[in-house]
Amino acid sequence: MEVLGIDIGGSGIKGALVNSETGEMLTKRHRIPTPEGRKPKDMARVVGEIVKHFDHKGPIGVGFPTVIKHGVCKSPGNLHKKWLGVNVKELFSEVTGLPVTVINDADAAGYATMNYGIGKGKKGLVVMITIGTGLGSGAFIDGELLPNFELGQIPYKKYKKIELWAAGSAMEREELSYQKWGKRFNKFLQYVELIIAPDLIILGGGASKDFQEYKNCITIETPVIPAELRNQAGIVGAAAAALHQAPID
Repeated sequence: MEVLGIDIGGSGIKGALVNSETGEMLTKRHRIPTPEGRKPKDMARVVGEIVKHFDHKGPIGVGFPTVIKHGVCKSPGNLHKKWLGVNVKELFSEVTGLPVTVINDADAAGYATMNYGIGKGKKGLVVMITIGTGLGSGAFIDGELLPNFELGQIPYKKYKKIELWAAGSAMEREELSYQKWGKRFNKFLQYVELIIAPDLIILGGGASKDFQEYKNCITIETPVIPAELRNQAGIVGAAAAALHQAPID
């Protein structure tokens, strides 16, 4: 089935048409910069523009960069505070006039990886970490999603949440080398390992494609591997969630 998958990030909103049964992207990714204020109406408008770009008339799956429960934003995360309490599913449905499924963005990336990528068939506790503006995380037990597993929200020293110190955006903001940033990211992974003791960690997001640049910085015992789908995972997973009606929506 052809579904429009949309991946909403702190810096860009991306979309593509996806065969949600096979996970194949049927079009090139179309990206529009996230509006500077990251407010609900502005971002909803961009979602509408992406739908128009593809002239799409069917279901839409959206990966959203914060905690989503029954379609409602439960934390603004790296977005504007006005997002708190907004029914994202209803907002995007009103703007597009189409059925919309909303899923946490890291859950979407994990959903794609566990259904179509390197995580397929993996047993035990598998955690997908998406490296971008923040540090998203999706957790799966024997392939079943545990929604809204936001490990990037762990407090760290003077920081309200560790993702402010160890996400990809921190590397860009502070102009860190991959080696210096890799040590920070490893510290985050040490906390993940200590708290939940996963069987496997899969890395997605922008920095996953450069895994070899900081692989030597990762010292935890848990196996850590990059995802094959890379930046496509959020789009593909959101589309798949729309078809399969993810349990958190």
